[in-house]
Amino acid sequence: MPLPATDVPATQRLALDCRTLLDHRVGKGVCGCCGALRPRYKRLVDNIFPEDPEDGLVKANMEKLTFYALSAPEKLDRIGAYLSERLSRDVARHRYGYVCIAMEALDQLLMACHCQSINLFVESFLKMVRKLLESDKPNLQILGTNSFVKFANIEEDTPSYHRSYDFFVSRFSEMCHSNFEDPDIRTKIRMAGINGLQGVVRKTVNDELQANIWEHMDKIVPSLLFNLQSGERTESRSPSPLQASEKEKESPVELTERCFRELLGRAAYGNIKNAVSPVLMHMDNHSLWEGKIFAVRCFKIIMYSIQSQHSHLVIQQLLGHLDANSKNSAKVRAGIVEVLLEAAAIAASGSVGPTVLEVFNTLLRQLRLSVDYELTGSYDGTNIGTQIIKAHEERQLQEAVIRTIGSFANTLPTYQRSEVMLFIMGKIPVPGVNLTLPPNELVPEGTQMIQIMLLKSLVQVTMGFQTTNMLTALPDTFLDPLLSFSLINHPEIRLLVLQILLSLIDRHDNRPKFATICIISDISVLKLKVDKCSRQDNLFMKKHGQHLCRHIYLSCKEQSSSQQHYETLYSLLGLLSVELANEEVAVDLIRLALALQDLALCTDEGLTIYNRCAVHALSAAYLNLICQLTTVPAFCQHIHEVIEVRQKESPYFLPEGIFLECPTLPPSLERVESGVLFLQSKIAEVLGGSGYNTDRLATPYVPQYTDEDRLSKRKSIGETISLQVEVESRNSPEKEERTPAEEITFETLKSAIVDSAGMEEQERERRRQVVEKFQKAPFEEIAAHCGARATMLQSKLNQIFEITIRPPPSPSGTISLGYGQSQSRSVPIYEMKFPDLCVY
Repeated sequence: MPLPATDVPATQRLALDCRTLLDHRVGKGVCGCCGALRPRYKRLVDNIFPEDPEDGLVKANMEKLTFYALSAPEKLDRIGAYLSERLSRDVARHRYGYVCIAMEALDQLLMACHCQSINLFVESFLKMVRKLLESDKPNLQILGTNSFVKFANIEEDTPSYHRSYDFFVSRFSEMCHSNFEDPDIRTKIRMAGINGLQGVVRKTVNDELQANIWEHMDKIVPSLLFNLQSGERTESRSPSPLQASEKEKESPVELTERCFRELLGRAAYGNIKNAVSPVLMHMDNHSLWEGKIFAVRCFKIIMYSIQSQHSHLVIQQLLGHLDANSKNSAKVRAGIVEVLLEAAAIAASGSVGPTVLEVFNTLLRQLRLSVDYELTGSYDGTNIGTQIIKAHEERQLQEAVIRTIGSFANTLPTYQRSEVMLFIMGKIPVPGVNLTLPPNELVPEGTQMIQIMLLKSLVQVTMGFQTTNMLTALPDTFLDPLLSFSLINHPEIRLLVLQILLSLIDRHDNRPKFATICIISDISVLKLKVDKCSRQDNLFMKKHGQHLCRHIYLSCKEQSSSQQHYETLYSLLGLLSVELANEEVAVDLIRLALALQDLALCTDEGLTIYNRCAVHALSAAYLNLICQLTTVPAFCQHIHEVIEVRQKESPYFLPEGIFLECPTLPPSLERVESGVLFLQSKIAEVLGGSGYNTDRLATPYVPQYTDEDRLSKRKSIGETISLQVEVESRNSPEKEERTPAEEITFETLKSAIVDSAGMEEQERERRRQVVEKFQKAPFEEIAAHCGARATMLQSKLNQIFEITIRPPPSPSGTISLGYGQSQSRSVPIYEMKFPDLCVY
C-alpha cells in the first residue's frame, strides 16, 4: 500500500506504486525494463543464473535466495512461480543449461524449506517437473525424474488433500516401456521410469490422505515386470564378466526387483489383491505360465517381500486363478501349479491360512479334471490338439499337482495333516461302497486312474508324518478304507497302499534301512533306532494288529506282485517289529511269517513258481531279522541253520537267489525237503523256554476273512451281510438263553481236555461250511434268511423297550384288579423317578 504523500515525495511514491503493480503482475508489462523496480525475490532468482550456463549455479547467490525464502516463507510460492516461468521459457527457447540450473535451484529450495507454505511451492515444482517429462528430449525426462525422486524422499510437515499423481504414474510407466533407438539411452530412460514409479510409491503409499496408489497397480506392476523380463533376456546374452560387474549396480533388473520388493513390502492386508492381480494378468497376456521360470521367479519375489501373515492371500489368488484356467492348456495349468509349489515352500506354515481343506479341495478337483481330460481327449467336448501330446502334458500336470499337495501338507501340523488325510481318503472311490461303482463289475479305467492319483497324493501327504499317538492320528475311518485297497487286484494301487503304511509307521527314520530285502548276518550294522513301545502303541496294535497281519498275508497271495511289492512288504514287517512290536505282537508276526511259508508250499492258491519262491524268500528274510531282534540264541541258531541249508540246496528260497534280473527257478515245487523249512514246533519250543506264549506260537496263523474281501473276490453285498448275520447269530443272547445249562462233572472236564484238538478242527470245518454256504446259496434264500433274522431282532428289541419303560416294583406301582390279582402300572421313562446317584 502506498505511503501518505506528506511523508514521501511524489517521485518515490510513483516508483513504489509501480513496484507493487509489477509485484502482482508477474511476467507482464515492463518488468524487464527497470531492474531496480523489480521485486527482491525476482532479483535474487535472477542472480543465481550466470551469464554462461556452463558455469553452473552461482552458489553465493543461491545461499542468499535460500536465506530469503527461509526468512520470508510467504514469498516461497512466488519464488516457485517465477522459477517455473523462467524454466518454461528456457525450455521453449532450447536453453537447456539454464533449465538444469533452475531445477537445481528448485531442488535446493525443496530440501531447505519445510514450512506450511511449501504446498504452494510444490505445485509450481510439480508443474515444472511435468513440463520436463512432457519433453521429447531424454535428458530433460531424466532430469525431471531425478528431481521428482528427490522430492519424493522429503517428508512434508503438512499433508496435501488435492494433489494428484495420475500423470506421473502414467508418464513413468510409459518411460519404463521406452523403445529409444540407442540402447544406452533406452536403458537410462527405463531406469528413470522405474525410479519415478518408486518415488510415486514412496510419496503416496503410507499417506492415507493422498490419492490411492493401489488403484494404479494395473500400470505400475506390468511396467516393473516388463523390465524384469527384459533384463532376463539381456542377461542371457550378457557381455564379459568384467563389463557385467561394472554395470551390475546400474542394471535395470536389479533396480526393478528392488522397487518391486519395496512396493510389495508396503502392501497391507487389503492391498495384496491389487498388487497380485496385475501379475496374474501379465502372465496370462504374455503366455509366461508355460515357461514357468519367470513366473516362479516373480512369485518368489512376491512371497519373500510381503508380510508373512499375508502369504495365504497370495495362495488363495493363485488357486482361484487355477480354477479360472481349468479349461486352459495343460502347460498353463502346470505352470500355475509349479508356482503354487514354490510359493507353498516359501510361505511355510502361513501358506494355507484359515481354509485348509479348501486348498486341498481345489488341487484335488484339478487332479480329477486332468484325469477326465486325459481320458476324453477334449476340453468341454471339443477336441483341441493331438491326443498323445495332450495326454503326456496332462500326466505332467498330474505329477505337479501331487507334488504341490505334498508341499502344502508339509507345512501343516500333525493334527491338520490327519484331517487332510481323512479328506483325501473320502475322495477316493471305493468299489462296493460308492453307489456308482457296482462291486460285481470291473472298475472303469477313469475310476482306477482317480484311485491311483489320489493314493499318490496320500503318499506325498504322509511323507515325513510324525505322531506320538497312532490311535488318534489314524482313526478307523482312515485305516479301514486304506487297508481295503490292499486287496484290489491292481499292483500299482497295492504298492501305493504299502508305501502309505510305511510312511505312517516309520517314526524314527528306519525305513531306508529296510529298503533292500536280504539276509543280514548282523543287524547291528543297520544302526536301528528302537524305543520301548508306549501304551498308545500297544493299544493301536491290539486294535489293528490282526488287520495289518491279515492284509500282509493276503497281499502275498496276489499273483501280480513283483519284486518291489515283496521288498515293500519286508520293509513293512521290519518297521512293525521295530516301531510297534511288543512281545505279543512279535509272536503274531512270527506266526505270520510261518503262515507265509505254508502259503508258498500250497499248490491250491494258483501262485506261480516265482511268486512262491519270492514268498519263501520274504519269510526267510523276516525270520532272520526278528530272531536277532528277540535275541534268543536257540531261535537264531535254528533260523541260521535253515538259511545255510537253503544257500546250499535251494538258493531260490532266499532273497539273494530270487530277486535278480534273471533268477534261476526250479522246474517245480511239489516236493520240498523239510531241511529247508522253518519248523513251527521247533520255534515254539525254543521261544517258550524264553518266556514267550507257547500255546500261541504253536497255533498256526489263519487269516479271518471279513467283508473287505468283496474288493478282491468281488462278492455281492448280500453275501457279506448274510455272513455277518450268521456269525452274529451264533453269539446272540437268544441262542445263549435256549442252551440248557450243562452239568459239569469229572467226565465233562476229562473229555474237554482230551477232545480240545478235535473240537478246534470241528469248529474250523463248521466255519468253512458256513462261508461256503453263503457263497453258493441263491439270492432268494439269502434274502429270506436275512428277513427272518431281522424279524427276530425286532421282536427282541420290542421286548427290551417294553422292559425299560416299566418302573421297579414298589407299593405305589401296583393296581388291584380283584380276585387277588395285581397289575404293574406302566410309567413312561421321562416320568420315572431316579435316585440322585443315578443322575448326572
